[in-house]
Amino acid sequence: MKTYFPKKENYKAQYYLIDAQNQCLGRLASKISLLLRGKQSTIYSPGVDQGNYVVVINANKIKVSGKKEENKLYYRNNRRPGSLKVEKYKDLKSRIPTRILEKAVWGMIPKGVLGRQYFRRLYLYTANDLSDIDENLFKNINFQKIEIE
Repeated sequence: MKTYFPKKENYKAQYYLIDAQNQCLGRLASKISLLLRGKQSTIYSPGVDQGNYVVVINANKIKVSGKKEENKLYYRNNRRPGSLKVEKYKDLKSRIPTRILEKAVWGMIPKGVLGRQYFRRLYLYTANDLSDIDENLFKNINFQKIEIE
């Protein structure tokens, strides 16, 4: 009997809809990264693209535990001398609320060609963005709603 090796042509990507309201940042990012990679599949193989599409709504309403609201820092750098920028969680949340979840998920997926393909399948929307979305955009897509414990 031969060992079955999954191929990209045999896998059809699924769409998942996640409501991030009152969800813990790390637990939510972990679940999203597993769905993006397709690790819930029974025929998962790390070198084959078997990822799914994940749409997250209310990304600006995520929660963090403890004193992270005031103490958590985010760094960015354009690789020029003296260009290091430091920003607190609450400042970044008020400026670009989806960036927090983007950085958390990016840290949990593999780096490289396959990881960038996975990351392109992540769609984050805030509560304000939901009113601007065209209703026909996701009309023909069959979503599976995911509840995070």
